[in-house]
Amino acid sequence: MAAIYTVGHSTHSQMRFLELLAHHAINMVCDVRSTPRSRLNPQFNLEELDAVLPRNEIEYVFLGKELGARSPDRSCYVEGTVQYELLAKTEAFKGGLDRVKELFDNGFRIALMCAEKEPLQCHRSILIARYLVAEGFEVQHILPNGELEDHGTSMRRLSELLGLSTGNMFRSPIDLETEAYKRQEHRIAFRRPSPTAKENKNQVREH
Repeated sequence: MAAIYTVGHSTHSQMRFLELLAHHAINMVCDVRSTPRSRLNPQFNLEELDAVLPRNEIEYVFLGKELGARSPDRSCYVEGTVQYELLAKTEAFKGGLDRVKELFDNGFRIALMCAEKEPLQCHRSILIARYLVAEGFEVQHILPNGELEDHGTSMRRLSELLGLSTGNMFRSPIDLETEAYKRQEHRIAFRRPSPTAKENKNQVREH
């Protein structure tokens, strides 16, 4: 079965990023960053990618409004922190997944792109891949060195990192995986800056 891939642009050069895509025959990049720009890595700004990818026979689609981790929908937040379960129930997110599935069905070899090099530190794995796998898709993460890690292996690695792989003989694998998703979401989910933090930031700027 063909897979849907994910990749983090990290601090790669454009050339290295293109090499990673070419190595896995990717011909469609779906950008799932909420903000398709990078101050530290401007080579991955939307305008740059929209220009360089087609020249290398790779199509580019921005899906950050639908599949980004920093939802503008306030109903997705609890005490200022985005909740992936709530975000996944929005029509925007469902529409984004449908768009990915449509492109996949049309024969594109897709890479969902975000910024983080480590898939376990990114919503492309903890949120998007989770729901794609639940619908029967195979998801493969392209690692910085070009190797692949299937999503199941990623989740087993996460369970080990969180200490959930040992001493849990009375819990099912599904329960442990759900707990791993929950804990990692708590660690990486976007948090809105508090009003106090904003005020302090403004004060610093004023001085």
